[in-house]
Amino acid sequence: MKRTLVIGKESQDVEFIRQDGVTTLVWDGVSHSIDIMELEPGCFSILMDGRSVEVRLDPAKSPDPESHAYRAMLYDGSYEFALVDPRRALLGASGGAGASGGLLMSPMPGKVVKLLVAVGDVVQEGQTLLVMEAMKMQNELKTHTTGTVKTIHVGEGATVETGASLITVVAPEA
Repeated sequence: MKRTLVIGKESQDVEFIRQDGVTTLVWDGVSHSIDIMELEPGCFSILMDGRSVEVRLDPAKSPDPESHAYRAMLYDGSYEFALVDPRRALLGASGGAGASGGLLMSPMPGKVVKLLVAVGDVVQEGQTLLVMEAMKMQNELKTHTTGTVKTIHVGEGATVETGASLITVVAPEA
C-alpha cells in the first residue's frame, strides 16, 4: 500500500509491503523490516530494524478532508502528520482537459457505481461526473473541462479497466 506521508511542508512517499507474513516499510527508497501490533485501540507497538517503540495515534484536524491526519505521541513528544493516497493526484488528473474538451478515463480498475450526468448536460470544471468503486473504496471522478457531456461510454454497474473511456466532455466553441 503506497501513501504519501506529509509532515509540515515536507512530503515523502512510503510503501507498506506485506508478503509471506512479513511486512516491509519502504521509506526514501530504503526497505525496513517492520512489525506492528495494536496493544489497545489507538496504541501500537512498532518493532523496526530491531528497535521497539510504543506509539499512540489520535486523529488530528486537517484542512484537507481527504487526507488522514494523525497526532503520534511517542516517548519524546508528539508529531502531527497526514497520510495521503497518491491515487488522488491520478484521480484529479484523469479528467483530461483541452481546448476541444476532455475525456474522463478510468484511473484504475473498478466498477461504475453511479452516473451523475447524462448526455447533453452542461458541466463545470471540477464537477463530479461519476462514482467508481475500486478496492472497496468509492471515488468521485471529476472533469477538468467546462462544457457539455457528449458521450457516456459506460453504464452503472459496468466493470472497467485502467484507462477505459468513461465520459467525453466537449468544451464550448470560442
